[in-house]
Amino acid sequence: MQARQDGTKRRWMGWLWAVLLVLLASTAQAQRTEGDRAAARGAYEAEVPVKNQSDTERARAFSRALAQVLGNVTGGRDAAGKPGVREELAKAKAYVDGYDYRQDEGVSATGAPTFSTVLVVRFRQDEVDGLVSMLGLPTWPQPRPKPVLWLAIDDGSGPRLVGLGQVNAARAILDQAKQRGYALGLPAGSAAEQAAVGAIWRGDTAAIAGLSRRYSPPMQLIGKLQRSAAGWAADWTFVDGGKVLSTWQTTHVDARRAMAGGADGAADALFRRYAKAGSGGVPGVHRVRILGIGSVEDYLRVAAYLDGLSIVRRVVPVAVSPEALELDVELATGLANFARYVDRGATLATVSLPEAAEADEERNTTQVATFRLGGN
Repeated sequence: MQARQDGTKRRWMGWLWAVLLVLLASTAQAQRTEGDRAAARGAYEAEVPVKNQSDTERARAFSRALAQVLGNVTGGRDAAGKPGVREELAKAKAYVDGYDYRQDEGVSATGAPTFSTVLVVRFRQDEVDGLVSMLGLPTWPQPRPKPVLWLAIDDGSGPRLVGLGQVNAARAILDQAKQRGYALGLPAGSAAEQAAVGAIWRGDTAAIAGLSRRYSPPMQLIGKLQRSAAGWAADWTFVDGGKVLSTWQTTHVDARRAMAGGADGAADALFRRYAKAGSGGVPGVHRVRILGIGSVEDYLRVAAYLDGLSIVRRVVPVAVSPEALELDVELATGLANFARYVDRGATLATVSLPEAAEADEERNTTQVATFRLGGN
């Protein structure tokens, strides 16, 4: 009997250890392992430095991260300055899907070690796309091209080409391109390509375009970085299909900052050429009729709701009746975008929008958009 009990006990202990091992394995898979560092991946994720991990600092960082993501998605450097965007940045937390912290160790321009905390934020793509559409922001379509970076650096010992074998030397510009929502590629660094440094230095874009035929797409970002009286200076040329789209210069005491300016200039050139204008109508004053107003409380509810919308600049009451309330609403975007926005909530619902038509000056008619008060 004792032997049977001992055998049963051993079997149960064996099962218990098996269960514990499974649980431990599951837990390990759920945790971030060493070397698996949090990092932004894709246009809807962003990295921003933070002073600490407090709630207040994180809320401010969410706003900066959303501004960065809007820049990625739209492709424009001034996305955060568009009408209505600043107010939405204050609500950035509502768009967040998740976040992680990362500790970075680096080296300053003087060679001293640096330590910083980075917040990596992931946003919900459908919510961000809805915001871009609602505000009528221009968009730079995905997938985006990957131009070839032909960069020559002269640190005083003569210009040298940065190829795939020297990828770390170009890290600043490659990372900045990712911050702007696209990627840059490097040439392989063959002997023929190394010999092209002279063409880069004298600005021979045709010679560089010829060397780039083996790469796709036919876009080149050509730069020469050298020491200057102010620190470092970089001269840039962006070529698309053999045509020079833009030339510019960046200077900074830090070579990495001077180099990163090349990614910004290329992004600006690509945005001007390929971005699509936002849809949803022209900003201005629109006549709005609201049905379902049955009390003073309903009126105050509508007034408070419109006053809290970032795309509403001004509201002027026009007429009130037992059936409806009419307002002139000045919008920072078009009427169609306004309708998309209010339909996401539970306060107003779109009943009808006026058809796009030329103004009838002879009849002096005013087209009216109709909404209904609803929700709790």
